Amino acid sequence: MTRWAQPRAASPPRPGGHGGRGGQPPRGLSGRRLRGLRGLGVLPLLAGLLTSCGSSGSGTTTLNWYNFPDDSGALASAASNCSRASGGRYHIAYNKLPRAADGQRQQLVRRLAAKDSALDILGLDVTWSAEFAEAKWIRPWTGENKRQATQGTLAVPLQTATWQNTLYAVPYNTNTQLLWYRGDLVSKPPTTWAEMLTMARDLAKQGKPHYVEIQGAQYEGLTVWFNTLVESAGGSILNKAATAPSLGPPAVQAATIMRDLGRSPAADPSLSNQMEDENRLAMESGTAAFEINYPFVYPSMKANNAKLFKDFRWAAYPGVAAGRPSKPTIGGIDLAVGAYSRHPALAFEAALCLRNRQNQMTAAITGGLPPTLRALYSDAAFKKSYPFAPEVLSALENGSVRPQTPAYQNVSIYVSHTLSPPSGINPTSDVNKISGQIKDALQSKGLIP
Repeated sequence: MTRWAQPRAASPPRPGGHGGRGGQPPRGLSGRRLRGLRGLGVLPLLAGLLTSCGSSGSGTTTLNWYNFPDDSGALASAASNCSRASGGRYHIAYNKLPRAADGQRQQLVRRLAAKDSALDILGLDVTWSAEFAEAKWIRPWTGENKRQATQGTLAVPLQTATWQNTLYAVPYNTNTQLLWYRGDLVSKPPTTWAEMLTMARDLAKQGKPHYVEIQGAQYEGLTVWFNTLVESAGGSILNKAATAPSLGPPAVQAATIMRDLGRSPAADPSLSNQMEDENRLAMESGTAAFEINYPFVYPSMKANNAKLFKDFRWAAYPGVAAGRPSKPTIGGIDLAVGAYSRHPALAFEAALCLRNRQNQMTAAITGGLPPTLRALYSDAAFKKSYPFAPEVLSALENGSVRPQTPAYQNVSIYVSHTLSPPSGINPTSDVNKISGQIKDALQSKGLIP
C-alpha cells in the first residue's frame, strides 16, 4: 500500500519545495544590508534559540541540524538513523525552523551574523546558497566529501548548491511541478500553453470545468512561474555570470503567456490571490480542468476526492512552443555546514548520512519529497509509490534553477510585484522595468517595493 503523509491544507510545499507556507519573500538582505546585520551581535531572539553544542555529556558530540518543520516524521527518522549509525560518535538534534520560508531565513541569517557556533548543519532553501556563501556563513565541500556529495546526484539540483564553481551544500531533496489534469474532460494533455488555453476556452463554451490553476499571487510562486516560462523560451533572468539581467524576447514571450492566461476564461477569478494550496483546493472542488503544481496534490486528491481521483492524470509541464521542451523551475532543500560549527568534520559526515539512499527514500515515500539520487528513480518500491516518477525525473533532468545571486530575494520581489496581477501585465514595458530594477539590485541600489 502506498504510504503518503496525510495532506494538510495549511502547509503545502512552497515554491522552494519544502514544507511551509509560500508567503511573500522577505525584503532583501543582500549587499550592504547584509553587512549591517553583522552588527547585530546581541539579539533578543538568540537568547531563546541557542541550543547546546559540543558534548552531550556521555562523550557523544551533539550536532544541531536546523531545517524546515517536517510533519511526516521523515526528517526526525533520518536524524535518528544517522545518530545510531555513528556508533556513539555523534547525535543529531533536529531543530525545527519556523514554518514560513521568510522566518526560516531570518532566523538563520541573524544567528550566522552573530557567529553562532550552535549551527552545525543547515537546511537551506535552494535560493539561499549564493547569499550564504558570499557572506562566508557556510563551508565549501571539497575532497572526499565533495566526491560523495556529487556521486549519483542529479545535475540540476547540484546547480542550486553551487556558487562561483564551488560546491557549498549537498542536495537533500528536490521538487518540480507537473501538469495535472482531468482525464474525464481532456483525452490528451496539452503540450504547450497555447494548446492548454484553447482547450480551456472550448471547455468553457461547453459549460464544463475549465480553469487552469496556477500560482498568480504576489509572492515567490509567481516568480517561479515567470522563471520557468523564460527558461522554457530559451532565455534566462540573469546572464551566466549573474552580473546583469538577461531578459529580452524570451521574457516578453513569458510575460505575454501570463497575461493571456490572466485575461482568458481559463483564469480562476481568484488567480491574483492564489498559491499552491488554493490551486489544490480548487482542483479538488471540481471547478478546474488543469493544475500546475507539485506532486503533493496527488495524495491530497486521493484522500479528499476519491471520485475525481479516478480521473486525475499528470503530464509534463507545458512548453511555450511546439517542439521545445519545458524547463520547470526546481525547488528543494540543500544541506550546508555552518562556518562557525565547532565540529565541521562530523557535520559533513552527518550531512552525507542524512541524504543517503535510505533516508531519501523515506523522505520521498512518507514526506512526499522527490529524491536527488538518480538511482532511486529506477527503484521498484519508489516507482510503486511515485507512479509519476518518470515525469518527475524528466522534469528534473531538463529543469531550470532560479537566478543564482546573493541578491536573489530582491530579484524575486521585483518580478512578483511587477507581474502581479497577471491580467494587468504589459509585456514589453514590464520586462524593461524588471530589467532596470534587477540591474539596481545587483549593484545594491534602488528601493524594495
